[in-house]
Amino acid sequence: MTTVGFIGSGSIGRAIARLAVDAGHQVVLSNSRGPETLADTVAELGPQASAATSEEAAAAGDIVVVTVPVSAFPRVPAAQLAGKTVIDTCNYGAERDGHIPELDDNSLTSSELLQRYVPDALLVKAFNTIFFKHLLSLARPSGAPDRSYLPIAGDSAPAKATVTEFLDSIGYGVVDTGSLADSWRQAPGTPAWGTPYGPYSNEKGQPADAATIRAALAAATR
Repeated sequence: MTTVGFIGSGSIGRAIARLAVDAGHQVVLSNSRGPETLADTVAELGPQASAATSEEAAAAGDIVVVTVPVSAFPRVPAAQLAGKTVIDTCNYGAERDGHIPELDDNSLTSSELLQRYVPDALLVKAFNTIFFKHLLSLARPSGAPDRSYLPIAGDSAPAKATVTEFLDSIGYGVVDTGSLADSWRQAPGTPAWGTPYGPYSNEKGQPADAATIRAALAAATR
C-alpha cells in the first residue's frame, strides 16, 4: 500500500484520489484553503483518506501529486518534496495563469518550470492529457483488452518506474514520452491531449491503447 499526497484537490486530484483509494492506497489531500474545506471530499472517499496542509500532505506521501495552476508553482512546498517521486498533472494556460515568457516562447515546458521550484523532487508528468470523468470511467485492470494508456515524461528512470507501477495499480498502462523537455508532446493542443479518449460530451470516454497514444505523440508539432 502506498500513501499518495495531493497538493491541490480539484477535479483531476479528486479523480486520482478516488482511483487510488479504490486500489487500496491511502491518500492525504490538501488545497490552498485549508484541510477543513476538504471534509466532504474525505468523507466521500472513506477511511483511507484524510486532509492536511500542503506541507503535511507533501511530507506524508510516498508519491505526491501536484495538481495546481501553473501560477501557483511558487507556493508548492519544495522542502517536503525533496527526494520524492512527484507527479505533475498541471497544464499552462495564459488566460488563467498570466503570460509566462519561457512557456510562451517554448524555451521551457511547464514541467521544467515546476522542476525549478522543486529542484530536489523526482518529477514525472502524467494525467495532464485526460478529462477527469474519462479518467474515472476508463480505468481497467491489467490485462483487460480495452485498457487505456496515459503518456508520462520525466528525467528520472526510477521515478518513472514508480509512477508506472502506480498507474498500473489504478487501472492504466503507460507510454513513455521521454524527458521533461519532451513533455511538450503531451501539452494542451497536441494530438495526445484529450482527443484519444473521446469528446467531453461522452462522459464515459473511449479506450485508447498504447499504439493510439504513441501515434498521437509522434504527430505532435510545435
